[in-house]
Amino acid sequence: MRKVQYEEMLPHEIVEARMKTPIAYLPIGTLEWHGEHLAVGNDALKVHALAIRAAKRGGGLVFPPLFYGENREGGLLEFDHDPDGKVKEKMALPKENFKPGYMRKPSYLQDAFYIELLLHILYEIESLGFKVIVILAGHYPLLHHAREAIKEYSKTGRAKVWALSGYDIVKDVIPDAGDHAAKWETSLLMALRPDCVDLSRLPSDKSVPLIGVVGTDPRGTASKEFGEFAVNLLVDRIVTHAHKLLEGEE
Repeated sequence: MRKVQYEEMLPHEIVEARMKTPIAYLPIGTLEWHGEHLAVGNDALKVHALAIRAAKRGGGLVFPPLFYGENREGGLLEFDHDPDGKVKEKMALPKENFKPGYMRKPSYLQDAFYIELLLHILYEIESLGFKVIVILAGHYPLLHHAREAIKEYSKTGRAKVWALSGYDIVKDVIPDAGDHAAKWETSLLMALRPDCVDLSRLPSDKSVPLIGVVGTDPRGTASKEFGEFAVNLLVDRIVTHAHKLLEGEE
């Protein structure tokens, strides 16, 4: 099986793959509650696996996923969407760990730091010889940061860069694509990383509300089959657009 993960490859393998298809995939995510049934690294796990499929189908190489550096006091479920503290209780963490200021840096500076980090990575990937960079933002709020980094990078950078979350490019076919630990994300992970999903952890009684799950209840709706359908559509569209950028058609 052809290798596509940059960090696992030998120099001659990288050169051969890059000369053939100089497309780089950068998966970004976070460590965040995704219900009791999904791995906390879901966001980066899903886009990393998605990028690997895209590279294997259409060429290019996948860079290591970025799990760190994002704003931990904005756009994070444990901080913004856990008013009764149920998520913190499930994680056996004190509420004090998620009070404003717990990161010792203002929210706006956390955002600025992350954008600067992405900008650094873009220049690093460019220096390694890639002409197209595809940023896959598994944690939806990071799409804004990616686009801000691209805006700054475009002033002097030489590679073409495209950022997406995934669900945003298939809404025409799957109108309810995009959620938090519900049918969409659960199905994707069932298809991409089934070892990181355990639906048996959820209450079988559907009248019992789920903690930190936003969207269509995955109980009885999420499936590997739906996940595979969504993944194939995503990969087709990602590969097609990445190659159009490489060929100068976009």
